[in-house]
Amino acid sequence: MGGGSYLKRKSLLILGVVFNLGILGYYKYYDFFVENINYIFKTNIPLLHILLPLGISFFTFQQLSFVIDSYYRKNLRYDFLSYSLFVTFFPQLIAGPIVLPTEMLPQFENEKNKLINYENMNRGLYLFSIGLAKKVIIADSIASFANAGFDMMESLNFIEAWLTSISYTMQLYFDFSGYCDMAMGIGLMFNIVLPINFNSPYKSTNIQEFWQKWHMTLGRFMMNYLYIPLGGNRHGKRRTLINLLIIFLASGIWHGAGWNFIIWGGLHGLGILIHRMWKSSGRKMNKLIGWFITFNYVNLLWVFFRAETLDVAIKVIRGMFDIKSIFNFLSINYKTFIYNDLGNKVIFLILIFSIILSLIFKNSILKKETRFSKYEIGIYISMSLIFMNRISTFLYFNF
Repeated sequence: MGGGSYLKRKSLLILGVVFNLGILGYYKYYDFFVENINYIFKTNIPLLHILLPLGISFFTFQQLSFVIDSYYRKNLRYDFLSYSLFVTFFPQLIAGPIVLPTEMLPQFENEKNKLINYENMNRGLYLFSIGLAKKVIIADSIASFANAGFDMMESLNFIEAWLTSISYTMQLYFDFSGYCDMAMGIGLMFNIVLPINFNSPYKSTNIQEFWQKWHMTLGRFMMNYLYIPLGGNRHGKRRTLINLLIIFLASGIWHGAGWNFIIWGGLHGLGILIHRMWKSSGRKMNKLIGWFITFNYVNLLWVFFRAETLDVAIKVIRGMFDIKSIFNFLSINYKTFIYNDLGNKVIFLILIFSIILSLIFKNSILKKETRFSKYEIGIYISMSLIFMNRISTFLYFNF
């Protein structure tokens, strides 16, 4: 594709983009589109209920990046085998980080990377053990608090609603960042360095900073392949704000086929616009107040992200603002639903620990550059094995 005429390259670019987006649209958005058509026009077009291929959103983006970069002649030296390895490299294939061909293909072809490097093996195992512990000890444990509130309760009081939302906020962070740590660890064992995807996002003091630290490779993809082609900030303030809103709406629909995801993306886009206007006005905000607003805004919007329907999201949000029930503690039903083999008090302590870990401690990815001990790896893996008696999946596998 890279060496042909301009017309041929342009045709292949269009074909590649349409093909990949068409596959994604068919598997992920067909039923959502038909449901809305049926609702608006009172039709009865049958739904297909197609099973979503694992990680289709992630490997579609990677294929798009290869196609577009090839159009701009960034991948001229690489053949079909290199392309195949790029789109099937398994550690990050199904839930990220979203990698670019320019950062992966040279590593695949580096002869040094085809030799066993015991230093990288050890550091990769260390990172993998941290990610595993994040996932099975923290994320899976506090999931019961979130699941009870979202899936089992008909209504929530103030404390139950906040416990539900905070639990999911922490579950999602330790689930997804745990997966990314594990992916990066496995990649490092193969001498492949994957890009950082998290940098302590819950410490952010504004919404723009949050998106510079959360799922960083998605933001990079949206910036390179959507925001800049739309014009970026080259056509004035108004157009810049519109472009920003478009990429956040696209980010929302990319995460899932549902109005809750569109609302989630749109509200994050609105938050970015308000922040940009505030910043351009020259006003400043105390960092602690900025963190408080940012954390709670992100926490509130995760409700739309987690809820399976808008009704469920409204149920949780209504509880979060039900000031009249602020002095009510956990109901018997909620206590029953959150019960698990570790006991509610232990799970609550793990939740508190997760909050402290995300807000005070250094980002775990920095640990791969520091000294570590085999005993630390042994502790993480041993403890994780003890907690692995539960059936669980990574949350981002659904996307």
